[in-house]
Amino acid sequence: MKGAGVAALTLGFFGPRGKESLAAEPIKLGQITPSTGFLAQMGWYANHGALLAVDEVNNAGGVLGRKVELILEDEVNPGVAVQKARKLIEKDKVHAIQGTVSSACALAIGDVVQRAKVVFVNTGSNSDEIRNNRCHRYVFSTEGCNTQYVTTIGNWLIKNKKFNRWYFVTSDYAFGHDLLRVSRGLLQKNKGVEVGSELVPTGSTDFSSYLIKIKNGKPDTVFQNLAGTDQTNFYKQYREFGLTFPLAGGVCDTAPAWQAGVGNVLGMFPLVWYHTINKQSADWAEKFKKLYGKLPENQAWCDYVGAKAILAAIAKAGSTAGAKIGQAMETIKIDCLKGRELYFRTWDHQLMQPMYVVRGKTREESSDKETDIFEVVEEVPGKNESLTGIAIPDSENQCKVESW
Repeated sequence: MKGAGVAALTLGFFGPRGKESLAAEPIKLGQITPSTGFLAQMGWYANHGALLAVDEVNNAGGVLGRKVELILEDEVNPGVAVQKARKLIEKDKVHAIQGTVSSACALAIGDVVQRAKVVFVNTGSNSDEIRNNRCHRYVFSTEGCNTQYVTTIGNWLIKNKKFNRWYFVTSDYAFGHDLLRVSRGLLQKNKGVEVGSELVPTGSTDFSSYLIKIKNGKPDTVFQNLAGTDQTNFYKQYREFGLTFPLAGGVCDTAPAWQAGVGNVLGMFPLVWYHTINKQSADWAEKFKKLYGKLPENQAWCDYVGAKAILAAIAKAGSTAGAKIGQAMETIKIDCLKGRELYFRTWDHQLMQPMYVVRGKTREESSDKETDIFEVVEEVPGKNESLTGIAIPDSENQCKVESW
């Protein structure tokens, strides 16, 4: 589906066109993403990315001669996420599930789908634990893991000699704890110094106490490991507080950066996708904007690619059985709008893909004061380098997954 995200497959692979071909029982895809809470701003993009993927496939004739139906559920918290996953599997009879932004929710859903033998594509949760210690045969990830994010920005910082005295500011839940572990490991490996570290409750609106400590610590780099609206509030208040220590981060999302405002996100960050990386992505972003009124950000991309991958796997397998879909997921090759052939690694089911170092633009540099917020500085790994170079090393493989 070149230009639509799954370049290794053709439109005809999904099945013939026509009303009769879509008359059979639909193929059902469950989507669990936040529509409330501190991660909700990314949930809108996630849902619309998935909706676009499903619409494109249905317009091309469906999958195996069947229409695709998307069922949306709110993520909320791990307990509710488990209830929603069970409802989708037991009541709605979905053939696969995707979504989540919270790593705690993704971990909980992973346990459910493993028992039910239903494929789940994690499209927004970063914790390494999902891919390693608590990995499952039926769980795949299009979102990058913490190691991919930190290694991406770390490679740039190392090359540009920015490793000195760091101050960490981290979201206080599963995602943040794991990201802090990976970030500290990177700093220690390069003989840097940890000046200080703050764990911030999710949904925080006042960062003044943390900013005072950062000011007194006089770090060379402030390394943020925050999520959702916490990123937005931190960026805004960092500027308002007048701090000028260089900012970097173990993760970055475009939607929270947009909410903070062009000129308020000044620093170096890793992104899994950005709409200016190439013409293919730029064209897709314009299509998304015409349909939904907004440019897509990285979460829209992750869910778009997740849905396309699931449906491509069903088409290749010729079956909606969970094990058959999972086996096909391990063999498909996909483009994902990045100009390179990508794949899911077999032992942790992480999408092997390049990521991007971006620099926050000043207002004077920006051509659009609402959305032109980042300049893409570098693709990591480079065009001629192995995609596994930024992933969790094989030597750290803790997966103990049963065979198909």
